[in-house]
Amino acid sequence: MKINFYNETEESVFKYERLIKSIFKPMGSKKFFNVIFVSMDEIHRINKEYRNIDRPTDVISFAQIDDKEEARGKEMGDIFICLDKAREQAKEYGHSIVREVAFLAVHGYLHLSGYDHQTKEEENIMFAKQDEILNKAGIKR
Repeated sequence: MKINFYNETEESVFKYERLIKSIFKPMGSKKFFNVIFVSMDEIHRINKEYRNIDRPTDVISFAQIDDKEEARGKEMGDIFICLDKAREQAKEYGHSIVREVAFLAVHGYLHLSGYDHQTKEEENIMFAKQDEILNKAGIKR
């Protein structure tokens, strides 16, 4: 799995890049995606512009190709992660920012892979897959 990283924040993201690479390396896929670290203001702008939701959020994914067969071996899309929001949520949930960033990256990846959580059934499937990936990477709550 190839991952391109872009940092639009003022902070160092090297440890998060290493973390995310370590989570997805075992998958061995020919697909690739981009992870963009952004500020609270930028994620708010993206959320408002593309989702019509006027508040910051933690992660937003944009799939490049919706058809799973067509996407094989190609760019999956972009995952925007707000580190400030991740830091807030880590504190709120009582775990580390490392665990929160890992969760957000996996959550975004699953959206790029066609998973969703609009219904309870979809949520159960997606969240089980999230837990499976995080547990395999040794990232526990």
